[in-house]
This record gives sequence, C-alpha cells and structure tokens, in this order.
Amino acid sequence: MQPPPSPSRATIDREYSHRLNSPFRNSHDSGTSFSSPSSSLNSSVNTSLEYSDRFIPSRTHSNFSASQTLAENASNNNNSHNSNTNHQPSNTAAHPPDPPVQQNTSALLNVLLKSELLENGREKEEEGNMMRFKSPREHAQEDATKGFVSLSPIGSNSHRLLSSPRKTMRKIPKVPFKVLDAPALQDDFYLNLVDWSALNVLAVGLGSCVYLWSACTSKVTKLCDLGPEDVVTSVSWTSRGTHLAVGTNLGETQIWEAAKCKKIRTMRGHSARVGTMSWMGHVLASGSRDRLIYLRDVRSKEPFVTKLAGHKQEVCGLKWSADESQLASGGNDNKLFIWNLQSSQPVNRFNEHTAAVKAIAWSPHQHGLLCSGGGTADRCIRFWNTLSGSSLNCIDTGSQVCNLQWSKNCNELVSTHGYSLNQIILWRYPSMTKIATLTGHTYRVLYLAMSPDGSTIVTGAGDETLRFWQVFPDSTHKSGKSTHGLLFPSSPGSVVR
Repeated sequence: MQPPPSPSRATIDREYSHRLNSPFRNSHDSGTSFSSPSSSLNSSVNTSLEYSDRFIPSRTHSNFSASQTLAENASNNNNSHNSNTNHQPSNTAAHPPDPPVQQNTSALLNVLLKSELLENGREKEEEGNMMRFKSPREHAQEDATKGFVSLSPIGSNSHRLLSSPRKTMRKIPKVPFKVLDAPALQDDFYLNLVDWSALNVLAVGLGSCVYLWSACTSKVTKLCDLGPEDVVTSVSWTSRGTHLAVGTNLGETQIWEAAKCKKIRTMRGHSARVGTMSWMGHVLASGSRDRLIYLRDVRSKEPFVTKLAGHKQEVCGLKWSADESQLASGGNDNKLFIWNLQSSQPVNRFNEHTAAVKAIAWSPHQHGLLCSGGGTADRCIRFWNTLSGSSLNCIDTGSQVCNLQWSKNCNELVSTHGYSLNQIILWRYPSMTKIATLTGHTYRVLYLAMSPDGSTIVTGAGDETLRFWQVFPDSTHKSGKSTHGLLFPSSPGSVVR
C-alpha cells in the first residue's frame, strides 16, 4: 500500500487562504501571529505570513459589567416597546412624547456613560504614577473601602456624581403675589411716585397726598396732604429710611420725618414741578421741569449748595452711583449726563438715545457701570462705562423703557415698559438674555421700587394698582425660594387709601 502523495505548495496556500477568510475560524486562528499549516505536512516549506490584517482593540480599561447591564436594559426596553406597539391600536394619544422625567433620565445616562468610558480609564492609567499626592481624606476613604467588594456596575466617580446634590433652578412666579389698589396714581411718564425704604415701608404719592404702607404690618399711614392747590410729583427715601423727600408740582422740596409724620423743612428754588430726586448721604439732588438740578445739603441753612445746568428740557431721571462719587441725570432732551461734586459741568455727555431718558440704574457689582433706557421713540437699554466715557452695549427692547433696577444679590436687572407691551422683563447681564417676562398691568408700568432685601419689586401703573413680584434671590436664601410670606404677612387690607 503506497503512502498518500504529499500536497503541493499551491494546494497548501489555497487551503491556508481559505482558513483566513472564513468567518467561522477558531479562536487560535485569530491570534496576532499564524504558523503555516504546511509546517506539519512539509517542513521544508517556509511561509512569510506572520501577522493578520485584523485590528484587535485593547480592552484593558473597558468595564464589561457596566456595558452588559446597559445593553440588557436597552434590550428589555426595546422588547417592551415592540410588544406594546403590536398590541395597541394605532392612536397618537396612545404614544405620548417622552415625559421630562424620562428625558432627564436619558441625560443622566449619557453623563454616566461618559464618566464610565472616559474617566475610569483615565484614573486607572494614573494609578501607576509613583509619588502621586493623596490627601489624608482620600487615604481614609480608601482604607475604609479596602475590605469591601462593590457589586455595582458603575465606578466610584459615577457614585459621586449620583450622590452629589443637583443645582436647583430658580422659579420665578409669573403672577404677583400681592396686589394693592392705588386710587389716583397718575399715569405720567415724568413722575416718580413710588419708593421703598430700608425700614420696609413703601411710600406712594396719590394726588395731593403721600401714603406710607408698612410691608411688615400692612398698616397704611397718611403722611401728608398738600391741599387742593398742589400735587405730589416725586418721593424719595433717605438711605436710613427715616426721612422722606417729597417733590411738588409748585417746585417745592419738602423733608418729612416718617415716624412722627412731621415736616422738617421746605426748600425752594425750582420754578416748576420737581419730578425726580436722589439722596447721597445728607445731600439731596432734585431735578425739575425748569431744566435745572439742585444739590441740597439738609444740614445747611441754604436751600441749595450747587446748581447744575446742562439739560435743554425737563430733567426726569436722577441717580447717584453706588460709591456716591457720580450723579447720572437724564432729560427729555434725550441726553444722559454724568456729574461729580468737583465740577458744575458734566464730565460725560452721552447723546445716543433718541427719546427721553428717565430709566437710569448704576450697577452695584461693577464700578462705573451704568445703564439707561429711552422712551417710545428709542426703546433701547444702553450700557456705559462712565470711567472711560465709552458705550458698551445696546439692546432694543421693542417698547418704551420706563424704569431700570439692578439686583443687589446677583448680576441681573429688571426693566419695566410702557407703549406698547406694558411688560416687566428680567435680564441676565452681561449676555442680556431674558430670564422672565411678567405681564399683568393694563397701563404703562411707570413706577418701580425694590424691597430692602433685594428679592421683591413693586410696580405701579396708570391702572391704579401696585403689584408685588418675587423676581430676585435674597442674600440669605440662595436657593431662590419665595420668602414673601415672612416679608408680607397676610392681612385683610389691600387698598392704599
């Protein structure tokens, strides 16, 4: 019996190529090196094929348990979805969109996947570093967990991610939490008839009278009555909240002690109505329709110590800076001037507005940052650097800007508007993105004041209502929760009379 003939070289190569291309080759065929099968048949045949063209990824840092768990969950979800689809009728109401909770779960799953697939591998690579600093707290945590085996499919970083507290979003109510009736509240763009004191007392000018409303007790007190021949045109509290300045239509500036409802003095000088006032310590700045600004020191016997002339029409906006070094004035001549105590001439003149400038506010967070708003023909909020005299930004709001107010506790500001939207808009600075838009007034929102804790604003309009809004976080409640329950206890009275 003759032995079987030895296979030829072509037969061996053809068989070996078939094994390489076969999808059912054994695990030893997929190694990183291959020895020719002809070596067992013909030791004289040498092959040059030592490596395959397959890419074998390194799975040193892969977490197979986590991947298997996620894959099983995804498979179960798909199976349940397919079964529900086959048994339910084709109705759009039967398949509502994913609820927010499910969307949040998907977002959290994506974060966990990134943490597991990226961060864990990075940590394992760094574990081999010698002389790596570790705090005693980290050593204590490692020692405490050294004797335990975690059965969780996720790593320590993901555990910390799940256990860390989430940042709560601030909820801004869209409706006022309190509304007061204010009969005879004038619908006049050039007046300033509402101000809130540091002692939590709201002053409101209604016709010829000034009323004080305590936010703590809801008690209403009539401070003064100017009589039938005069009308209240502006009110302004001192920084301590003990005295109130009252501007009148006849051009007088009166100082009243709120606790005793007693007039301290009357200062004259203006020949027309006093529509705006602003305190700086013992110095009161008053602006009038006679186009003049008077600086009055209440400790002096003289009615005023400095006269500032520059506007060509009525002065309708006045505000001292937070450091009390500069005074901003806006007029019906569309001009915005910056003054200081060392000169009787404005140090800066801004002419970019195309309508009356009543809305003026200084930032309490950045030195020299001022914002101003224009009237119906302008509709813009502009930002200025009063130290360099340059314009920073301009935002078209789409309606008349009546008031501006910065938050004391965060870098945000609120604006009130007139024609034609009558809105209250909360802005985030410096991006000037809208955080919230509040509506409710049926007339122009001409008056604005802020509570002493900086969390609440009150707005007034020609619809003869005062509305209280919780828009800013206060300094003691960083979570942004509403605190007006403590600031405004419930009371039966809701009319300022």
